[in-house]
Amino acid sequence: MISVEEARARILAAFAPLGAERVALADAAGRILAADAHAGADQPPFSVSMMDGYAVRSIDTGPRRVIGSAPAGKPFPGMLGGGEALRLFTGSVVPDGADAVLAQEDAERDGDTVRFSETPHPGKFVRPRGQDFRAGEILASKGRRLCARDLALLAAGDVAAVAVARRPVIAFAATGDELSKPGEPRKPGGVVASSVYGLSPLIAQWGAIPRDLGILPDRIEAIAALADQTCDLLVTLGGASVGDHDLIQAALGPRGLALDFWKIAMRPGKPLIFGRLGQTPFLGLPGNPVSTLVCATLFLRPAIAAMLGADAATSLRRARLAAPLKANDQREDYLRARCEERDGDLWVRPFPVQDSAMLKIFARADALIVRKPDAPALAEGAPVEVLTLE
Repeated sequence: MISVEEARARILAAFAPLGAERVALADAAGRILAADAHAGADQPPFSVSMMDGYAVRSIDTGPRRVIGSAPAGKPFPGMLGGGEALRLFTGSVVPDGADAVLAQEDAERDGDTVRFSETPHPGKFVRPRGQDFRAGEILASKGRRLCARDLALLAAGDVAAVAVARRPVIAFAATGDELSKPGEPRKPGGVVASSVYGLSPLIAQWGAIPRDLGILPDRIEAIAALADQTCDLLVTLGGASVGDHDLIQAALGPRGLALDFWKIAMRPGKPLIFGRLGQTPFLGLPGNPVSTLVCATLFLRPAIAAMLGADAATSLRRARLAAPLKANDQREDYLRARCEERDGDLWVRPFPVQDSAMLKIFARADALIVRKPDAPALAEGAPVEVLTLE
């Protein structure tokens, strides 16, 4: 058995960014930028009024003659001269010659004459051209996962499309004669194939395209047919152990499966396979549902990140134990737990039962407590590292 760190390093070494594609800005939410995104225009593209009011020259005093009106989107074609004012509205273009705006509540108008109770200074109530950003400025950097705020910013910069990392296609199949789908007649002694319903949305959430190949029976020929799939990573759920019906290696070996490693010193998830099926990377996840999803978080997620050119590091947080823990054995342990805030500190409480088939506990957990091999017993309040779950 190898360590979790070595397994993750070997997996990451097998992947590289897949290349880029251009997508419309409206389709770019959640995508990873493959190149810096630059502003196509200044923002604002011209000096605009912050208020409803009047454009004036700050050097003028006394009453001004109103020479017209310029609503937003209809800029005044001329230049403001001495002793003149132009009626503006929020977002109106400040005309040439003007360097300030006085608010309408500080104005008293009589026909074409307006007097002000405030004295203007240069720049008053004016948003200057390029105040937010300038054309050519980097608005979002390569490697950033675009969120809603980014899309609004890029749109303001007149960016219609962006170069993003191509999303990898992750094909996956559950294996086992005992499995059936929810709502189908249950086989004698059978169980529902639950793991795929958690894995598929995780793959999509992590930025890849899930391709569900369904449930495969425990037949050499059915599993061997996986070698005909075209994808960026092939994943199986179950069949990775050494039982008579754990057929992954037996079925795919003759089809070109080159094994990198098998078995990791961890709990849950010891029977995990990684290798290459011809030119396609292959990841064989354990079949117990909690083991499947924990191993996917630890190994599949960083593999997807590497293919997207994103940060593949696993980020851990420090917390304090809300209950004591006994000493750990030789395997790295990932304990399902709940977090809570106390006086600004993060506390974490492990569930008392940690069976890898108990999905209810996993669904209620929001973190995994990471325990290194041979870690000593810990008292309540002791510091631990946790991996938070979405």
